[in-house]
Amino acid sequence: MITLKYIDTPVGKMMAGATDAGICLFDFQYRKSIDSIMKRIETYAADKFGEGEHPYFDLLEQQIGEYILGVRKKFDLPLHLSGTPFQKSVWEGLQQIPYGETRSYKQQSIFLGNEKAIRAVAGANGENGIAIIVPCHRVIGEDGRLTGYGGGLQRKKWLLDHERKYSGRSGQGELF
Repeated sequence: MITLKYIDTPVGKMMAGATDAGICLFDFQYRKSIDSIMKRIETYAADKFGEGEHPYFDLLEQQIGEYILGVRKKFDLPLHLSGTPFQKSVWEGLQQIPYGETRSYKQQSIFLGNEKAIRAVAGANGENGIAIIVPCHRVIGEDGRLTGYGGGLQRKKWLLDHERKYSGRSGQGELF
């Protein structure tokens, strides 16, 4: 079974999922595409979601709490990425964007080795089901504007402002 739990955070109620391999879901409960993300995870894990407790949830809640307090800049949770090899490469690349910084979709595509894959990278970002920990919120438009975020642009702005505040970059190089 893929264990499922609901967790309240300052950015809203989130759904957490865990397998014995790691956290496979941490996303906004009311996200428009949450059902398709959960179906994809079930397909790759060859199992179904069911509510319960899992040892990884204690670690998840501890690290998210530290992130919210501004003391955790990098997560070291075991993750169970459930997607195609391309999606996994995009999600692993997202984890390389430093706390408090942003990249454009084009910069992220170049980082991944294929400048022409901007739309595919954006699509994989949108399919990320491990919000905050796999920081797709750090990817913005080429012009510096906030674009697309499954949790909504207000949450994306909150997360970026929060990271700027605690990274010492507050007020420097505002993007919006």
